[in-house]
Amino acid sequence: QVQLVESGGGLVQPGGSLRLSCAASGFTFSGYAMRWYRQAPGKERGLVATISSTGSSSDYVDSVKGRFTITRDNVKNTGYLQMNSLKPEDTAVYYCNARLLGLGYEKTYWGQGTQVTVSS
Repeated sequence: QVQLVESGGGLVQPGGSLRLSCAASGFTFSGYAMRWYRQAPGKERGLVATISSTGSSSDYVDSVKGRFTITRDNVKNTGYLQMNSLKPEDTAVYYCNARLLGLGYEKTYWGQGTQVTVSS
């Protein structure tokens, strides 16, 4: 059984921090790039950050650059999203995604999401 399980969400004040975790099992985690997406009520799901399979490269949407850091530990089969200086507009359900691209195919797995609420 393939699983991605997010954890670490919760309620924080503006300016606070959270670290989200994504525990992977049932597939070759180290061979997949990882992404974090988020979706606020009434809005489309959008990409937040991405990291290569080895962790050697990463990228972020402009709105979180300098505040969020994506990392991974392939020994523990776990990905992370460190979120600092949180803003109310960061409030959303955050989803972990694992992705493999090849010639003529794509394999993608999703977690169930974890709620992040930023409010005073």
